[in-house]
Amino acid sequence: MNVTVILNRQHVRDNMTITTLATDFQVNGNSASANLEVMDKFCYLGDMLSVDGNADAAVKARIRIEWNKFRQLVPLLTNRDISLIRRGRLYSSCVRSSMLHASETWPVRKENDVALQRADIRMVRWMCNVKVKDRVPSKELKD
Repeated sequence: MNVTVILNRQHVRDNMTITTLATDFQVNGNSASANLEVMDKFCYLGDMLSVDGNADAAVKARIRIEWNKFRQLVPLLTNRDISLIRRGRLYSSCVRSSMLHASETWPVRKENDVALQRADIRMVRWMCNVKVKDRVPSKELKD
């Protein structure tokens, strides 16, 4: 089986570098050709995968999903008529679980972990109506 690969062009679409390859190959004496697109990252089963194998794209996508879910539930999560314990349970079951979905398969680095924690604590502060200038430690909010 002979395979010839020729780089045709490289362009950017939707913040992804896409390389188009032209391939010519022979199988059992029959020749054929095809154009293949090689992408640097893509969505597979709702999770962002990248060519280099890191989880940066997946973490960014999950943080965006977490913020969307949080914004949908803001009327409940910031309601003073609902106890803080119930709001915390709602936050854990709906918002935090959407952020951590399928995270056990990510090759997480320290930067990814910090980004996830930062997004999480910002939402908890918003839910508790605590500003950074109030100087309440994050550890105290999580308890």
